[in-house]
Amino acid sequence: MIFRRMGSLAGCLSRSLPWVLLPMAVNAQSNPPWQLSVSDSNQTALVEITLPEAGRWCLVWNHSVQGFPVTDCFRMKKGQLMLDSSHTPDFAAGLGYTSGRGTLKSDDKHGYRIVDMQVPLPNNHLWLRVGDPSVNHRIKVGSRVVSLSRLAADTLVEIRVQPTGDTGKQLQ
Repeated sequence: MIFRRMGSLAGCLSRSLPWVLLPMAVNAQSNPPWQLSVSDSNQTALVEITLPEAGRWCLVWNHSVQGFPVTDCFRMKKGQLMLDSSHTPDFAAGLGYTSGRGTLKSDDKHGYRIVDMQVPLPNNHLWLRVGDPSVNHRIKVGSRVVSLSRLAADTLVEIRVQPTGDTGKQLQ
């Protein structure tokens, strides 16, 4: 009798389990993979990169005066592109910390890191005048690096992040 009830209970659970797990599967799929695209002012796509689930990527360039690398990292948070952190070995011309915009920390090499910036970028995009090869503006996603300076030196580009498959908005 007990075994029959346990078998009945197991059968009931196995039939209802998909309905319990379905909302979790739908939720997991509701975080779309993100697509980063770079286009010129004529809306010509220069590069498209699928981002990891968190939508994290970095814009890296060499400081035009000092030559050291500067890194600004972005991520998606609830569908909004956010400037998340910035790293520089020195506060040279044009670089620095703005009080109340993240937390300033020292790195292990006497440089500076600003973390938890949480600065939203309107419409999930930014405009960038790409520098020449010595500046070498580049996008870094994990171990992948794409040089924008090789693709579009001295050109105004739009960097946009949107859900994969979204056709996006027209450049204005």
